[in-house]
Amino acid sequence: MADTGKSSPHVRWGVLGTGWISTMFTSDLLAARPDAPARHTIAALGSSSLEKGNAFVDKVWAKTPDQPRPQVYADYRGVYDDPNVDVVYVGTPHSLHKQNCLDAIAAGKHVLCEKPFTINAKEAQEVVDAARKKGVFIMEAVWTRFFPLFKALYEEIHVKKSIGNVQRFFIDFGNKMPLDTLPANSRLKDPALGAGALLDIGVYSLTYASIILGDFKVGKEHPKIERVTSSLDIVNGMDEANVVVLDYAAAAGGNKTAVCTSTFRTRGAQEFARIEGSTGSIVLFGLVVSVPGGFRVIEGLQPGMGEADTRSERVFNIEKPEGTLGFFWEADAVAEDIANGRTENATMPLDETLRMMKLMDGIRQAGGLSYPQDQQ
Repeated sequence: MADTGKSSPHVRWGVLGTGWISTMFTSDLLAARPDAPARHTIAALGSSSLEKGNAFVDKVWAKTPDQPRPQVYADYRGVYDDPNVDVVYVGTPHSLHKQNCLDAIAAGKHVLCEKPFTINAKEAQEVVDAARKKGVFIMEAVWTRFFPLFKALYEEIHVKKSIGNVQRFFIDFGNKMPLDTLPANSRLKDPALGAGALLDIGVYSLTYASIILGDFKVGKEHPKIERVTSSLDIVNGMDEANVVVLDYAAAAGGNKTAVCTSTFRTRGAQEFARIEGSTGSIVLFGLVVSVPGGFRVIEGLQPGMGEADTRSERVFNIEKPEGTLGFFWEADAVAEDIANGRTENATMPLDETLRMMKLMDGIRQAGGLSYPQDQQ
């Protein structure tokens, strides 16, 4: 099993799936990080065929040929049963998450499951109940939550109070997808696979809004959302774009509001979000919403016509090893939790996963978006 040494926990991973997300996650774990707080080994890979699995390994390991290659299985069962696997990383399409998690849990494995955790809250609760009963670690892989960005934002907003009281938040995740050329059974188009912008990328916009307007509190500690207003642009049974407005009670009275958008129709701007406070603002930027690069703090308000501009500005940039995206931060957190005997993570606890799934269920219900799993 995993090394529980306090200085440098070591986790052996079994990876399910060979798509983009599994490729990026695995590549990040293989990258050299001399000061990493945990060590990671990819011990096994589950794919639909040996040919596909071996091709994945040849591609991903090309840049790090010195790293040990994993045992490749032509199914997922081999990963669950492999005694050299401590944690199963679920990087399969959304619709498979529930069963993949349940199978891994039944085999006594710890689990890191890609977002969205499941299709709906009912499925999520079933997985959470199974993990808690078995006593294994499980976490939804909302990897962006583990970026140093959020600790830095907390420092600016709640410690330094650099922008006063937060009043409004705007965020847009535009990720252009070639929907017209994709087959009907693509995970990005097929409702049976949980297709749609809300579950795929809208969850990131909602995550940022929850963190910023929810005062960085998660799960049962998260403040009540006073009102949720939404609009889904549904085409062929899946939402190609959406707008969600979240209203939270403000400490000074009234509401503070988040406007969250996501779309498959266009690529969003690199300056993807803005936090507006009573005495300043913070602009977030990066490759995309899920891969933030940092933020600009603007102390002082936008001058009116004829007024002098007295604002000051400074920048916070996220530093990470060249060629990596940042998946290793969540993997390190998993390793440390397991080494310390924890079965869930404080940054992304299971109650937070259930809360977010219920929020998205409500948005879909209000917008008339239903998946086959909702009827089961």
